[in-house]
Amino acid sequence: MKQFDPKQLGFFTGTTAYHRLAPHVVLTDGAKYLAENFEAFWLMDAIASYLPALTNREHFVAASLAVKNQTALLLLTDGNYRELAIQRITYTDFPIPDITLFACWSGDHWVLMLPSEY
Repeated sequence: MKQFDPKQLGFFTGTTAYHRLAPHVVLTDGAKYLAENFEAFWLMDAIASYLPALTNREHFVAASLAVKNQTALLLLTDGNYRELAIQRITYTDFPIPDITLFACWSGDHWVLMLPSEY
């Protein structure tokens, strides 16, 4: 895993491009940076796996990962604490204890982004 300061994630505001992750999911520059530098494409894939079922039901999703003792809990909500999906992850080496990403439906695809890019 590359070494960098997680505070760098806060420097991403907006995006200059979308990066295809799945047929109906794209990453912003910040989400792509997170996936590449934390070796966390698995996290992007996990979040993206729930989004097709939420199309036409939700327009905004908050995806929070909480890591403790090399296990994690991925929780997707509507942004107002209404649970949409939950996944227990039995092992991860994700280096920070918690992170939240947002997913917004654009009408054609889901845009997965860092909160600072919202």
